[in-house]
Amino acid sequence: MQTNLSERSQKILQTTIKHYIATAEPVGSKTLVDEYDFQVSSATVRNILGRLEKAGFLYQPHISAGRIPSDFGYRTYVDRLLILDRQWERKIEQEVSKNLQQETNNFDVLLQRATQFLADISGYIALITLPQPHTTQLRHIHLVQISVTQVMLIVVTDSYQTQSILMNISLPLTTEEETEMADELQILANFLNAKLHGKTLAEIVKLDWQEIDRDFTNYTHFLQTLLKQLRRCLHTSATPQVIIYGLSEVLRQPEFSQLQQVKMLIHLLEQQRDQLIPLVFDLSEIEEETTKVNVKIGSENPLDSMRPCTLISATYRQKNIPVGSVGLIGPTRMLYEYTIPLVESTADYLSDALS
Repeated sequence: MQTNLSERSQKILQTTIKHYIATAEPVGSKTLVDEYDFQVSSATVRNILGRLEKAGFLYQPHISAGRIPSDFGYRTYVDRLLILDRQWERKIEQEVSKNLQQETNNFDVLLQRATQFLADISGYIALITLPQPHTTQLRHIHLVQISVTQVMLIVVTDSYQTQSILMNISLPLTTEEETEMADELQILANFLNAKLHGKTLAEIVKLDWQEIDRDFTNYTHFLQTLLKQLRRCLHTSATPQVIIYGLSEVLRQPEFSQLQQVKMLIHLLEQQRDQLIPLVFDLSEIEEETTKVNVKIGSENPLDSMRPCTLISATYRQKNIPVGSVGLIGPTRMLYEYTIPLVESTADYLSDALS
């Protein structure tokens, strides 16, 4: 899709999205000309809207209607057009601090209050996962050759829980090396067991894997993939608990006015919670994130029931180790300039309180 936009096209796209977020009504050229000072004719604005639609930023729900943002349009808006005012961010931080000031040392009580506060103030569904102790220890790793290109990773924890994952391995092997692969996998497993036995998830996250990579240079990519799977195994050995508020709040949004949409949300929160939690708090993704706040818009969410929604999440930490996450679920027509700093400020507050 086209991403290079002129300054005027960017301004019209930004204004169209902001107007639709505020009104939930499709936006036409006459509205933009009448309510915003573009200093161009309605025909010019209409032509630009047409080009933005053709490029995938906008679409028309009906032929005679104005335009509304697509998921790609919202993504462009969040990544390139959203202007976060530092003064506005400080005001949100003050609001979070004022409402969450601790009167008790019970962190669970603080999490309950934070979740309810987020739902009330945003009008969306708020989710906060309870902190994970990360005390699960690795007891043993076993690598089993399934084929030349596939290896089964078997992980045993200190509670004798066992998980197995099928992994692809893309090492260039000669015919002679293929016959030696099982022996080499055993050597690699012995090496990893010596390095990792008895370590917790938090300790594995902080390991200097570059140093370990130097010991097994030929297996660098495989080791990196293996590390992600190990984190996932240890992390999912105990499903995080989550506090959820705000279903009644989000149902006031026009996107959820139909019974089928209400059923979809209830199904998501009641029947798909085990699939929802990893979207809010997944350590394997957290390690790769380049920003503090993660925004998944519409079709970027893997669950079908989440496709009409945006999920905004940020982790809170204890001694710089991610232990839980703060999230908001609402329609893609979300007030991003408010909800992004709101989620980030709440996560920062919980990190300070926990540390």
